Parts: sequence; structure tokens; C-alpha cells
Amino acid sequence: MPDQFISVIIPTFNGASRISHCIDALLHQSTTNSFEILIVDDGSTDDTAGVVQQFPRVRLLRQQNAGPATARNLGAREAKGEIVLFTDDDCVPVSDWIESMIAPFRDPKVVGAKGIYRSKQRELAARFVQIEYEDRYRLMAMLPSIDFIDTYSAAFRRDNFLAMNGYDTSFPVACAEDIELSYRMSARGWVMLFAPDAIVYHTHPNSFGKYLKKKYKFAFWRVLAVRKNPAKAVKDSHTPQIMKLQLLFPPALLAAVLTDAIRRSALFSPIVLGAFLLSTIPFAARAFRKDPVVGILAPFVLIARAFAQFSGVGVGLIRARQKPIEVVSVRPA
Repeated sequence: MPDQFISVIIPTFNGASRISHCIDALLHQSTTNSFEILIVDDGSTDDTAGVVQQFPRVRLLRQQNAGPATARNLGAREAKGEIVLFTDDDCVPVSDWIESMIAPFRDPKVVGAKGIYRSKQRELAARFVQIEYEDRYRLMAMLPSIDFIDTYSAAFRRDNFLAMNGYDTSFPVACAEDIELSYRMSARGWVMLFAPDAIVYHTHPNSFGKYLKKKYKFAFWRVLAVRKNPAKAVKDSHTPQIMKLQLLFPPALLAAVLTDAIRRSALFSPIVLGAFLLSTIPFAARAFRKDPVVGILAPFVLIARAFAQFSGVGVGLIRARQKPIEVVSVRPA
């Protein structure tokens, strides 16, 4: 593949304390391709702009606070590259990240690619999160193409990205807007690939409370993404099918407890709990091989995850009924 000009776009809001680590890693990339770095300041109230301006090679764009989707779209419109790469201001790409991200584009049919997270954290919750991601990467690596590109390590042909009018700006936070765009691209039959060598280091939640709060948030906003792309409710390339079944555990357990109370028995509750625990064994076993402590705790964390996600989906469905769908206009295919 001949050298191509690349644009790397990072949205940030009050990122003064972290953005320099990301920029420094990008300035030390080993790629032979020419590239630019665009930081889009989403109305920060700290010294983000001052920190960015210390790096002469970096283009700083500024907007009033409008959310990361709007910021990324602004960066893509202003970008000069044939391929646009996205990462987040709390990510630190490894030295060959750009080269690994653009490798899939040797195939002219490919319009998008997704990399991976790694973490150096030793907190138990963070170790669990990393193994959870790796379990999903294991599934994606088996697929010929994907339909799920997260913005922490994302690449698109700029023309295709702009043809879709970019990320859906009705998502006000950094959650599920990247999924929704991936779903729309997939609906057009466009090819997107998993790039497991494209690595960024990230700071995961360092407590299980923060982890469950994040799972609630993801589930809430995923409802909107799926509502706009209902075909993806059945299956996508990132979400294990067993996780969707585990979402039924909270209402099933509640129904079992009520039934047992009415019948003055203890029959159905143990059956439901036992069935859920059986569903956790494959993940727990894989986790145990990597980190025995995480593997032992996994069934209990997955129970808590199911309750957090079920709550997020439930509240998301209520919100969805109250708000009409905003459709993103796109250019004709």
C-alpha cells in the first residue's frame, strides 16, 4: 500500500491532566506515513488549550461544549488525511499503533478498523475489566468482519465517514455513539476489520462500584443505538450472546422469589440462581487461566453486572418511549 496521509483526531474536555501523555505517544509513532494530530477542545474550562499549544506539531480546534460526537465530527471535517484515526485523551497508543491501524486498509474494500485496549493496572476491578475486554476480542478475532468499532482505537476512510455524516450528535456523552455509527455502516454492507495489533493503553475503573456504574451507563445508551438499528438487537460482533441471556437473570430471579414466597417453598430461586452460575462457568474458567483471583470472583461480579445492565436497559427503554428517534441523514450510497 503506498504511503497515505493520516489524520489522528482526539476530542477532549478538561483533559489538561492527561492529554499530554496521549500526544507524546502519538509524536513517537514508528510509521513511515505522514500524519497530523488534531485535538478538538470541547469547551474545556481548564488549561487544556495551553497544554496542547505546547506541542507545535499539533493542530488545536476549539468548539463550545457540544459533546464528543460533535467534536469528532468537527475533527473529521477539518482533517486532511485520507484515513482518519480516533482515540481518546486518556489513551496512550503504542509506538506502532498508527501502522497497525491502517494495515487493514491495504484492502480497498475495507472502510473501518478497530484496535484494542490494554492496561498496566493491578487493581482487581481493572484486571477484571481487561479480561472482559480480552474475552470479547477473542470472539472478534474469529470473525471475517465486524460491526462494532469503539472510538478509543478506531480508523475510517474519511470519505466513507463523511458520507455517513459521522457520529450521531444526539448522543450527548461518550457512550454508544461509536456503536451506532458502526451499526449504520454495517447496514450498508461496508467491510470493517478487527486489528488486534493496534494497541492503546487505558485506565479502567479501579473499583467494582465504578465498573458497575459504567455498565449501567453503557446499557442505558445502547438502548438508543439499538433502537435506531433494531436488526442489531439480535446479534453484533462485540456482545457475547450469553451476556444477553444473563440480562434475564434479575427479572427471572424476582419472579422465582415471588413464586417461592407464594408457594412457601424454596424451589425456583435455587434453580434460577444455579442456571445463572452455570452460564458464568466458561468465562470464569478462561479468566482463571489468566488470573485465578479474577476467575474465582467472576461469577459474583457477573451477577452484579447483570443487575446493573438490566437496570440500564430498563431505564433506557423508558426514556426511549418518551423521546422520538432522531434520524441521521446520510448521502446516497
